[in-house]
Amino acid sequence: MKINKIIYSISVSALFFTAVSCDRYLDTEPISDQTVDINNPIATAGNAEEAMTTIYSDFGNEYWQLDYFLNGDSQTDISYAGGDNVQNFQQDEYRILATNTNVNRDWGYLSNFMDHCNKILNYVDGAEGLSTARKNQMKAEASIFRGMYLFHMVQLWGDVPVVTKSFITINSENFNEAYTQLYPKRQSVNDVYAQIISDLEGAIANAPASSEKYKANKGTAYALLAKVYATKPNPDWAKVKEYSDLVISQGYSLLPVYSHLFDSNHEANVESIFEVNGNASNIWAWCTSMFVGTDWKKFNTPSNDLVKTFNDLGDTQRLNTTVKFSSVTWSDTYWASNNFPFMNKMRLIDGNQNFYILRFADILLLKAEADIHFGNFSEAQTLINQVRSRVALPPITITSEDDGINKVLSERKLELAFEGHRWFDLKRTGKAISILSQQKNGNGTTLPYAANINQNRLLWPIPQAQIDKNQNLTQNPGY
Repeated sequence: MKINKIIYSISVSALFFTAVSCDRYLDTEPISDQTVDINNPIATAGNAEEAMTTIYSDFGNEYWQLDYFLNGDSQTDISYAGGDNVQNFQQDEYRILATNTNVNRDWGYLSNFMDHCNKILNYVDGAEGLSTARKNQMKAEASIFRGMYLFHMVQLWGDVPVVTKSFITINSENFNEAYTQLYPKRQSVNDVYAQIISDLEGAIANAPASSEKYKANKGTAYALLAKVYATKPNPDWAKVKEYSDLVISQGYSLLPVYSHLFDSNHEANVESIFEVNGNASNIWAWCTSMFVGTDWKKFNTPSNDLVKTFNDLGDTQRLNTTVKFSSVTWSDTYWASNNFPFMNKMRLIDGNQNFYILRFADILLLKAEADIHFGNFSEAQTLINQVRSRVALPPITITSEDDGINKVLSERKLELAFEGHRWFDLKRTGKAISILSQQKNGNGTTLPYAANINQNRLLWPIPQAQIDKNQNLTQNPGY
């Protein structure tokens, strides 16, 4: 074995998704007896700005234009997958296989996004012509996004690898470290959350001001930390309140008219914490183009239950903003008419509509959830009613902790529908199995696939394609 002579010049993203085994590393003849001289990939200010552009361009990726919203909503009681994609049906009906291509691509996308962040974090300090302040801000933004993407991964898969290095040159001196990063083991959920919190808290000091809605700003870090502390094992509700209050301190408020959130005339508004700036290159993207073309599929179709809940409460403002009924000729198992509902929050067909990653109503309701856990029912009611009053709904009262959790969940269901939150809300509150196992169709009959939901199905399988490439990965129970 000639480990000390093995020189590979590769990026972590390329090797992470290439089927190269450990044995191949050990058995391969050396490419060269000399290290390959590769300059810092971020050697100049221009390189650094290009690397930051790559990080933000990731929001035009299929993950954000389709999968994030499908993952958060179609697996729940508010919508179903629609279309004709078997991979989507597996998600929708809690029968995902380890070979599901959606699961594999999301693992790949999220890993690639984090590698883009790692390049800034690992190399930007070597860039010439860039001020220290700008370098620190870039690292803060990259750190916030790395923490966010790792948060997505741990919620989907549980134990996941924590990769913090982006290797450009591999030689005898860094081989062992590179191997652990290129072929990583899964880390415990607790260790993953520790890294997420470190990334987010460490970024706050140098993050852009909260007024910069299109950047990973201070408000973004505060909001993500509130959600992280609410979701991690043994939630820290005091921290949830602390970071929710820090979000509130940034001067956000609810936009007075709910429909204005999604009419494309109120971008970067007072309620927005972090939003993605849409552009024409996204014209065929799912979340911005439901009605483009003649054969587009009905992804993330509103469920009977969601429409019924809006109607039962007289919540016409949010119903009309969230759901659009249209006469079409499609056949559908769940809607026995030709007047079908479509999600309506993303409605422009030119690709230019922005979409929210985080907004203020989400954090107000999360703080209410924390207050409920502390028994502060009056404070929680005030926060929930603040959200309800915007859409002219009567105030609620909370009589117990369980009653309060149910009411905040109900409010989040209607307020945040089709923004990618419901699946994670149900899991966080421990209500996923009890609620999703009772899903019914429009006739009040329990849906046949509702029986598939169980504890194992609350996590996705580790993609078999990734296990085949990396023998250090293990599979989740039940797959």
